[in-house]
Formats: sequence, structure tokens, C-alpha cells
Amino acid sequence: MDHSSARLIEFTTDPMEATIIESAFTNDEKTSSLEKSENVMHNKEQHERAAYYKKIGEAIKHYDSVLLFGPTKAKTELHNILKEDHNFEKVKIETKQTDKLTDNQQFAFVKEYFSGR
Repeated sequence: MDHSSARLIEFTTDPMEATIIESAFTNDEKTSSLEKSENVMHNKEQHERAAYYKKIGEAIKHYDSVLLFGPTKAKTELHNILKEDHNFEKVKIETKQTDKLTDNQQFAFVKEYFSGR
């Protein structure tokens, strides 16, 4: 995951599939907001990021174990938000730093992580 999109990969014995959650705060949105003022851009970015993280939280709240990984600090930001939410008290959430991975590398990473448990 990063600040623009998150791929939700459920570990299954069937062929794994990914669901993508996109952030509404795109580069076009950033440019448009920045033209108004830097303060407007930062407020818009914070609002959109909170909505993005909430959407991810809704998608993962029913799992027992979640691995957040990616090349940016987005996974840590989301982890910190989820730790504060009582809905995630029973969900084991772990973060792992990775480089930017291809789709196949992401599937292999998830498979290796959850198979080794």
C-alpha cells in the first residue's frame, strides 16, 4: 500500500485475487487544491486520506490477522489509526517495509508470510 492505493489480498488456497482501494486525493486534485492555497491543499489531503484509511479499515475489520506492507509510511499511519480504534482490538496487525513489488511479488509475499505461521 501507499498513499494513493491499497491492494487487499486475501490469503486463500484458491488463486489469490486483489481488490484495489484508491485514494480520492490524486495528483490532479492536489494541483487543483494547491492553486487555491497551500492550506486548502493540506486540509483536502488530510480529509481525503482519513476517508481512504477508513475505507481500508472497513474492508479489513473482519479478519483475525492483517499484514500491511509497502514502500511508504502509509502502512504505519494506517496501523497507528487502527490501534486507536476499539473495533480492531482483536485483529493482529503487523507492518512490513517492502520495496515496490509487482502483482506477482505481492501475492508471493502474502503467501510466504501467512504460510510461515
